[in-house]
Amino acid sequence: MISSKNINTKIFFEDARNSLHLSEERKDLLLQIADTIVDEYLDREKLNLNFICTHNSRRSQLAQVWCFYAIDYFKLKNLFSFSGGTETTAFHRNTVKTLQQAGFEFNVEDFSHQNPKYLVSFKGCKNSLMAFSKTFDNPINDYPYIAITTCDSADKNCPFIPDAIYRFHLPYTDPKTSDTSENTKETYLAVNKLIAGEMYFLFEEIKKYI
Repeated sequence: MISSKNINTKIFFEDARNSLHLSEERKDLLLQIADTIVDEYLDREKLNLNFICTHNSRRSQLAQVWCFYAIDYFKLKNLFSFSGGTETTAFHRNTVKTLQQAGFEFNVEDFSHQNPKYLVSFKGCKNSLMAFSKTFDNPINDYPYIAITTCDSADKNCPFIPDAIYRFHLPYTDPKTSDTSENTKETYLAVNKLIAGEMYFLFEEIKKYI
């Protein structure tokens, strides 16, 4: 087990929402995504979300984990969170560390120096999330799904995602630029908090209708 301190994920999540400042353009995009999720969910009664970024190592993993948490927090059923990339790398160690700062626990399910598999959990959760770097069409990612790309390169390099019902581009600044700097922890934490806040906003809206 990779342990974390006794941090309250719920408090981190709610604080991220309370400190969130959205431009009108960003708010409209999140509301559009929420409306589409609601419409498809009500039609299908089950829906998968697949967060996609080039390496599936940072932003798409953060989005998947916070989506996973938000589904539980708002007590939503038959909504499922996945992530993938255009290529396989690894769930980056700095992404793991910043999620641990938010209270998530990481248990190594399958050790690999190149691409370990983790079971991600939080206090009170009933089911863990299997997390590792993979391509967006990996068999573990259930179909059909709404694709949400989280970085510019994925948006440019994935013009066609055949199994996506809909596709949205929700970009985030890549914290990778800080990996060799003195501000690594702060940079990752800022992106982590932003994604947490936006997932709260998104699923708070979804909860109103399902």
